[in-house]
Amino acid sequence: MTYVDGFVIPVPAGRKQDFIDHARAFDALFLEYGARRIVECWSDDVPHGKQTDFHRAVAAKEDEAVVFSWIEWPDKATRDTCMAAMESDPRMDPALNPMPFDGSRMIFGGFEPVYEAGA
Repeated sequence: MTYVDGFVIPVPAGRKQDFIDHARAFDALFLEYGARRIVECWSDDVPHGKQTDFHRAVAAKEDEAVVFSWIEWPDKATRDTCMAAMESDPRMDPALNPMPFDGSRMIFGGFEPVYEAGA
């Protein structure tokens, strides 16, 4: 059954192209290791809530955009194998492809789909 990793990341608004370039490099690795699909989304209509919201979830600053991303895997086993392999892949070295955002404020998790609608 399909498995999904989800991410919410604060990215400096002025570094949008840096983020896209970074995502292209890393996403190619995920695809190489078995991901089916990856979607990277730049905030466009993300309101500030009264109690909680995407901005607060990642402590986004006024000059930061919120990125919402997900990776679709064929199953959890493929995802787990990929994550283990990527830990030793030299292409994951942050010195070669530094993150254009504060990774300590990224939130992420793995999810098992329980319902899908549409094509």
